[in-house]
Amino acid sequence: MNSKTKFIFSLLLISFLAGEAFSQDTNTGKFSQGVTFYTSGNYEGALKVWSDIYNTGYRSVNLNYNIGNAYFKLNNIPLAILFYERAYLLNPADENVNYNLQIARTLIVDRFKEIPELFFVRWYNFMSLILSSNSWAKISIFSFILSLLALSLYIYSPKYRQKVIGFWIAISFFIVTLSSFALTIRNKELVYDSHKAIITSPLLSGKSSPDASGTDLFVLHEGTKVSVEDEVGEWVEIKLSDGNKGWVPGNSLNII
Repeated sequence: MNSKTKFIFSLLLISFLAGEAFSQDTNTGKFSQGVTFYTSGNYEGALKVWSDIYNTGYRSVNLNYNIGNAYFKLNNIPLAILFYERAYLLNPADENVNYNLQIARTLIVDRFKEIPELFFVRWYNFMSLILSSNSWAKISIFSFILSLLALSLYIYSPKYRQKVIGFWIAISFFIVTLSSFALTIRNKELVYDSHKAIITSPLLSGKSSPDASGTDLFVLHEGTKVSVEDEVGEWVEIKLSDGNKGWVPGNSLNII
């Protein structure tokens, strides 16, 4: 790499970092503006400012939670639940998010008997959401490097005791590598490919087929959480928490 190429690369790197810092400062300033609107009772203004930040692609528990609060204050319960659910996926241990989500759920009409998840599936999902997918990936890479270093100790050490220690340390870190890699994949599935959605239409009929002439199977109200199973044209097949399935228009729900 010649000096001119190094200079251009450095300039691009500096520009990128400066742009990132500027974007972060801008979002922080806008978020604070939204807080000012919210505390003064201007919930529409707060929602507009925070939604603008969200639409730039920025994601955080705090942002999603506060957008949910603004929708709740405006009595838009379905979208409040939507953003509380999005905040929950980023931090399932947040007490404020959990509390507000449970309060919002009490205000919806539909009550379906849920098929309980197996305890180890529920634990696995919770563990994967404790950290972001990027954080789990970094742990996986770091532990893999440590396992290689420990393996080199096992291979090249002239002492038997050090070989034994190196072997078991390598095995331990390799298990951590596989576990954190699995949690990385699961976190990505839950956060980015969850296929969960919130019904936003006030009243909706689940059809037996992906067209308006299908037989009505059940009736849903806004705020209900469903799973998206399939998609045909402008229709999506949804699955309720009690296991029932039906087809609804795609514009009648929002993906979490």
